[in-house]
Amino acid sequence: MKLGVCYYPEHWPKSRWVEDAQHMQRIGIEYVRIGEFSWSTIEPEPNELHWQWLDESLDILHAHGLKVILGTPTATPPKWLVDRHPSMLAKDEQGRVRGFGSRRHYTFASLEYREACRRIVTLMAERYGQHPAVASWQTDNEYGCHNTILSYAETDLVAFRIWLTEKYGTIAALNKAWGNVFWSMDYRSFDEIQLPNLTVTEANPSHRLDFQRCCSDQVVAFNKLQVAILREHSVGRDLVHNYMGFFTAFDHHKVGQDLDVASWDTYPLGFLDQEAIYTEEEKYTYLRVGHPDFGAFHHDLYRGCGKGRLWIMEQQPGPVNWAPHNPAPANGAVRLWTWEAFSHGAELVSYFRWRQAPFGQEQMHAGLLRPDAQEAEAAQEAALVAGEVKALAESLGLDEEALMSLPSAGKVALMFDYDACWSLDIQPQSRAYRYLFWCYRLYEALRELGLSVDIISSDASLDAYELLVLPAQAHISPALQARLTAFNGVLLAGPRTGSKTDTYQIPDNLAPGPLASLLPLTVERVDALPNHTQPAVSGRWGAGNLMHWHEQIKTALPCLLKDDGGKPVLMGEGRHFYLGSCIDNGLLKASLAKLAEAAGLSSVYLPKGVRVRERGNVIFAFNYASHEVFFEPEEAELVIGDRHLAAAGVSIWKKR
Repeated sequence: MKLGVCYYPEHWPKSRWVEDAQHMQRIGIEYVRIGEFSWSTIEPEPNELHWQWLDESLDILHAHGLKVILGTPTATPPKWLVDRHPSMLAKDEQGRVRGFGSRRHYTFASLEYREACRRIVTLMAERYGQHPAVASWQTDNEYGCHNTILSYAETDLVAFRIWLTEKYGTIAALNKAWGNVFWSMDYRSFDEIQLPNLTVTEANPSHRLDFQRCCSDQVVAFNKLQVAILREHSVGRDLVHNYMGFFTAFDHHKVGQDLDVASWDTYPLGFLDQEAIYTEEEKYTYLRVGHPDFGAFHHDLYRGCGKGRLWIMEQQPGPVNWAPHNPAPANGAVRLWTWEAFSHGAELVSYFRWRQAPFGQEQMHAGLLRPDAQEAEAAQEAALVAGEVKALAESLGLDEEALMSLPSAGKVALMFDYDACWSLDIQPQSRAYRYLFWCYRLYEALRELGLSVDIISSDASLDAYELLVLPAQAHISPALQARLTAFNGVLLAGPRTGSKTDTYQIPDNLAPGPLASLLPLTVERVDALPNHTQPAVSGRWGAGNLMHWHEQIKTALPCLLKDDGGKPVLMGEGRHFYLGSCIDNGLLKASLAKLAEAAGLSSVYLPKGVRVRERGNVIFAFNYASHEVFFEPEEAELVIGDRHLAAAGVSIWKKR
């Protein structure tokens, strides 16, 4: 594992650059990300290019043995470009222009902006594509941040009509797919179609789903444009983009197909405070370390989007500035987060940022250095990890390259599908239900059982897994159906699986649709429940409560859990099982433990706040609790840390 940092030389006097590079070396930093917000510094006036500052900073970093991840600056187009092409600005759902003054002020569908991006990226790639400091390129920055995937400008309407024409061919085919006979919504031509905003009441869900798909495809095309330029002029460099936490507005799997590595920006405390998924008790318990599964969930999700390769481009090093509240991390938390990432296969953890800025919108966002250039607490923790990585390699008898090559795959797979997420978010039926949160809670229960989980796409191979969980795979394509039929492991399909066709209609045979060939059952009705309504459920596999979603099912399959009226909740036999309701954590965990046992996997109920991850013959243990916890895996030798895990503590074990 390598350590990195996000650096903005343009923010500081040149007299600091050499000192900064030397300081990075002392801490153990090897990678430096620069440039992703620098367009107006590179080109302050149209065609007036100022390269010297970037030339000098790259040369200094290279002279000190530091490898550079160079960002394309397209997340922050300069004011002169906006004035030249005002149609590049996005519009919100109310039709209001999203203007200049912060960042991400463009719509992906703007061909004028794409051409401007092609020009600046080409100029950068031609100049620095073969520079010895440049080891990698980052395209843009955080696609979709600040809700910028869906745009309702005129250029988005043009793009949507073209997208629909290419997909459906004829307006008759679209009318049938969307069910436009309902409410007299038939169109005579593609030119009549508008964007699904500003309607009197809810827009057609099929219309909304296709618009979401179209906007996602615009991101894919925008990213592909930059990738093609960088591939041509900078052969052999890794291409990467930095995704975000709990963000599902575009298909990361499709974007990742054109990149070499997936990375993401992890802010455990900021997301704990602002996300509705977490209870007040969880926010209190994990105030200074973040929820135990936040980082892990996204590490596994994005590793699956990155062809098995994962980087952390921005790791929170201290208090941030954008959450409702911004507490400081616990002592040891930055070290814990760094090792957690490595345990899930991360090749690089890069801290955001090098030095806290005394100006601009992020003045209160901590860095490894304070604004006065003195080290903040996280700098010492980063240096500690750098030394521990070397110690771990030595104790395992590996060089650092071999250490990075330790396998990170698990035997349990959880399928996460962006299209399913959009489908079920468009009409959740219950405001208490969200696809993303249900997936997260399933992942949490699996992790609490000590299981190492991979998060996979609906197109991924299933061959390596013993247990496969489909949280809510709304549409079962023929290709997925074939792979599920051939799957030799234990399959659990969750509620709402197979409940929609690819055009957002209820299948003729009702849910679970095509999956009824493996799971002979019919979902006859659904009960979408508010948070305060949690009926009892019990059976051979335990007892607990239903939450948010409860399906009324007709089946002859053996029932392992039933509701308080005696109707099926969890059913199945052999290798195929169906869970027709969301259930509480305790019962969910008990059921998954039974399924793991059926799959030949051992599970263990971990102490609260403790998580483990296996990577090759190495076991990592993490304590997110605020008190000391004793943990010792069987048949393992302690390499780093202690059996008594301190709060925010890490221990690393080698299997005997």
